[in-house]
Amino acid sequence: MTVRELYQTMPYGTAPESAADALAWLVDQGDRFGLFIDGGFTAPGNGLESMNPATGEVLATLTEATAQDVDAAVDAARRALPGWAALGGHGRARYLYALARLLQKHARLFAALETLDNGKPIREARDVDIPLAQRHFYHHAGLAQLMASEMPDRAQIGVCGQIIPWNFPLLMLAWKVAPALAAGNTVVLKPAEWTSLTALLFADICQQAGLPGGVVNIVTGGAEVGEMMTAHPGIDKIAFTGSTATGRRIREVTAGSGKALTLELGGKSAYLVFDDADLDSAVEGLVDAIWFNQGEVCCAGSRLLVQESIADRLHEKIRKRMEKLRVGDPMDKTIDIGAMVHPVQRDRVAAMIAGARGEVFTAGAVPEGCYHAPTLITGLAPSDPLMQDEIFGPVLVSATFRTVDEAVQMANNTRYGLAASVWSEGIGRALEVAQRLEAGVVWVNGANMFDAAAPFGGMRESGFGRDGGWEGLRDYTQPNVSGAPLHPVEPFADTGDAPAAAEPLIDRTGKLYIGGKQVRPDGGYSRAVHDRAGRLLGHAPVAGRKDIRNAVEAARGASGWSRSSGHSRAQILYFMAENLSARTLDFANLINDLTGEDQGMAEVETAISRLFTWAARADKFAGRALDVPQASMTLALREPVGVIGAICPDEASLLGLVSVLGPILAMGNRAVLVASEAFPLAALDVVQLLETSDIPPGVVNVLTGCHADLALTLARHADLDALWCFSSTDLSGRVEADSAASLKRTWVNNAKARDWFGAQGEASDFLEQATRIKTVWLPYGA
Repeated sequence: MTVRELYQTMPYGTAPESAADALAWLVDQGDRFGLFIDGGFTAPGNGLESMNPATGEVLATLTEATAQDVDAAVDAARRALPGWAALGGHGRARYLYALARLLQKHARLFAALETLDNGKPIREARDVDIPLAQRHFYHHAGLAQLMASEMPDRAQIGVCGQIIPWNFPLLMLAWKVAPALAAGNTVVLKPAEWTSLTALLFADICQQAGLPGGVVNIVTGGAEVGEMMTAHPGIDKIAFTGSTATGRRIREVTAGSGKALTLELGGKSAYLVFDDADLDSAVEGLVDAIWFNQGEVCCAGSRLLVQESIADRLHEKIRKRMEKLRVGDPMDKTIDIGAMVHPVQRDRVAAMIAGARGEVFTAGAVPEGCYHAPTLITGLAPSDPLMQDEIFGPVLVSATFRTVDEAVQMANNTRYGLAASVWSEGIGRALEVAQRLEAGVVWVNGANMFDAAAPFGGMRESGFGRDGGWEGLRDYTQPNVSGAPLHPVEPFADTGDAPAAAEPLIDRTGKLYIGGKQVRPDGGYSRAVHDRAGRLLGHAPVAGRKDIRNAVEAARGASGWSRSSGHSRAQILYFMAENLSARTLDFANLINDLTGEDQGMAEVETAISRLFTWAARADKFAGRALDVPQASMTLALREPVGVIGAICPDEASLLGLVSVLGPILAMGNRAVLVASEAFPLAALDVVQLLETSDIPPGVVNVLTGCHADLALTLARHADLDALWCFSSTDLSGRVEADSAASLKRTWVNNAKARDWFGAQGEASDFLEQATRIKTVWLPYGA
């Protein structure tokens, strides 16, 4: 036998990692765990069994937290908050650094315990999960140190409730805890009920680091514990990673509570392979994209879209590679695919693919127990349920395309928008496709690359908010200045004894502005607008559902605006300011008539300045390059959100509308605006400015009517990407609750007024809310 033949026929050996230290740590704890509250462990109580999915062995018994336990954890976090925030950035950075060092010192213990508890291969826990968790604490120690100088207008939110999943137990903890602590918040964290052990080990090192009591609290248990946290009045922010269905429920429960919310939800990520791709590299990338962590990854490249001309060749290469994947004992360092996290999850995946259409290829036998063989299903249509629904297992589904346009259309044909991979040796093609994909993260000629400096998060029903980088830290902060309590602004009524006008009033009945045209409302209704003395000033149209439908459709059709340059958008905003300036006196007099006050001139002048501000910002808020420890050029790019609905302020009918519209346009979005309900006539005169400022039809649509009625319709509209609400009527709860079905982004005033004449009227929050982050990873360097 030749050496070559020997290498080709030689069987794999085993390389088992010892679990002795992890098991000894469990024994030292008595194999029973209480909760971690106020810096110490409570006495163990009745609860859950934590099982090794590879063997079925019970590793430990966990305590199921009660409502009283959650109250105690929240109270501890609340008491610790002032002291932790007062430490300042440097003081917090020292603790975060200490936690990072302890994670390094105990790296093998964490890796072994993670594998025992979760079932993932020890090689992945050792080489990916634990180093990334360490990196997050190191990176956020740096962000804490710099926060005061880099984010001087931001402060901590308060007590953060964090609910994490079972697929990356320690890494998800690091993603959530590190930025929360860096920003000065305190934490109540609930790990997944199946995989809580590394969170409890993290509690142990919090004690070793001398972290003040109450800064980090960990409560274990099932979904009921998460529900208690979500509804708890003492928690100021909820950060959740998990299923889309649960995320939607959390949005409903927190609606109107004033809680900050970030959601990182499900995905059905496209893996696009073009005919000029390096196919062998693409196959290796697929191993990382779908069979990493048994496919139990929210951003797994589970949906293979391959150009038709190379499909057969690529599928054959994939099958041959699948046959070499080793499935078995996760503690063996030669294993590629370990055990699925729980029999319930394994059975769910098996049920989803049972009777699947298309050609099903399964690579070999698997051991008895909680295992699932790597699977490839080809020949599916884009509409097939397996191409649309998240499987969350080691199952790859595939369809073919012919052209770039078809590839992009198929990739975006999903309700999710978490991640995507693009494989092409043509850099122009790869970047064009990356720009057109509806995904929060795009890897070019790569897959599943992560770093603490790189924002991670989704679009559409994959959620909102980001983990990582300055963007992730910002999501754990709020403005230093809070608004005054909101006071409803009511329209003036006809008193019946108003003095007659010197001359008969020429009828003034405004129209809605939809798709670049002034149109009558579909319902045919209008309402009278009076001044403070009760005199009739004119009539404003009353918009309805069909008018909203037409406005959103017009805005959706004006997508070319989002592809225009920031310079071009700035010119139009400057032009609007110029046209407004030419009519300063007219607008000032109208505002004075509407409000019965003499602030009209100041409002117009501030509105002109505000348009200059947003024009100046249009080409200066584009994103940044990231320093990541990989051979990659990684970019956090600012993209327009899309179509934004906005309920404009009542109290500043012109300035409020301009302050809202300016950032929407500057960042490349299209707008559906609902004007001031109390003083709508100023907005109808703004239409004349829009018509003479070269704004393409459909980019701006202006409606008037009842805020409560129109906000409800906008919140429920499935084709609207975001909804802002600044009405003087507190509609925050209704907007957030009704937006849950589509999981659109919302920005509401939470019954707080905004100073439209001051810095709050042009705060950086407007730019943040008018953009979404797309993180693009490009091969760069060696």
